Amino acid sequence: MAQITAKMVAELRAKTGCGMMDCKKALVETDGDFDGAVKVLRERGLAVAAKKADRIAAEGLVAIKFNDANDKAAMIEVNSETDFVAKNADFQAFVDGLLDTILACNPADNDALMACTYAGGADTVEAALKDKIYTIGENIQIRRFVVAHGTIGSYVHGKGQTGILVEFEADDAVKNAPEFAAYAKNIALQLAGAGVPAVYVNKEDVPQSALDEEKEIIKAQIANDEKNKNKPEAIIEKMVMGKLSKFYEKYCLCEQEYVKDDKMTVAAYTAATAKELGGSIKIKNFYRFEKGEGLQKREDNFAEEIASMIK
Repeated sequence: MAQITAKMVAELRAKTGCGMMDCKKALVETDGDFDGAVKVLRERGLAVAAKKADRIAAEGLVAIKFNDANDKAAMIEVNSETDFVAKNADFQAFVDGLLDTILACNPADNDALMACTYAGGADTVEAALKDKIYTIGENIQIRRFVVAHGTIGSYVHGKGQTGILVEFEADDAVKNAPEFAAYAKNIALQLAGAGVPAVYVNKEDVPQSALDEEKEIIKAQIANDEKNKNKPEAIIEKMVMGKLSKFYEKYCLCEQEYVKDDKMTVAAYTAATAKELGGSIKIKNFYRFEKGEGLQKREDNFAEEIASMIK
């Protein structure tokens, strides 16, 4: 049997990122065959990844990256089990590689992304993800991604807590001005910082089904108020429209109060910027990812954890 030295273990650890004991065991199993040990660790990683797949992963980060021409940007949310791992440089480098992969491969969805070759390597994203789960030791989930095109504004808040991409339509002279870059950043900030995140760009974007549902809710609220019992139908209808305007102000980006100046709406701020730059600006679309949004959160009980460890 080949002698397993500390140097061999250290080299395998540097190559794979796995723990010292795991590396030593793999070298022992393969009688010192370095490549064979790498294969063993990778195969073992697939099993470990499967075991960890049902563990809650609601931490992680949201990240954004642009292509060299700045006319295409990818945003991704990757979840981990703990905030500690989300701050890990290895995890962050993995996420950055995923963004490079998305920009280069143009996958249509998560399944297509998993089949892409991971940036800078020969493995698929699926294999690279399983390797990373084994190396880091936590469940890692690629939750969602999106790609924006054209003239784009972006913002990442709180070291990956929230990410925003905004697509604009603007004249060349306008979009190349430094003032436009500041405007685009402010719109992204609006989407990140507004008390209630916008759902639509304009009033016209609200589906009729959503409007009908909101009207029914408003009418029920009015009917349940005794003060409105004997009011004429025309007055009731005006009340409905008044409350509906509040709905627009809450959920439509262009109808919202501008966060840096509550005396104007986002639409007014956009118009003022376009006039100042001597052209036109239109907000076409936006994407907003908030880390862990809608996911089950992990709730740790330290006392129970210690008790389980000493059983």
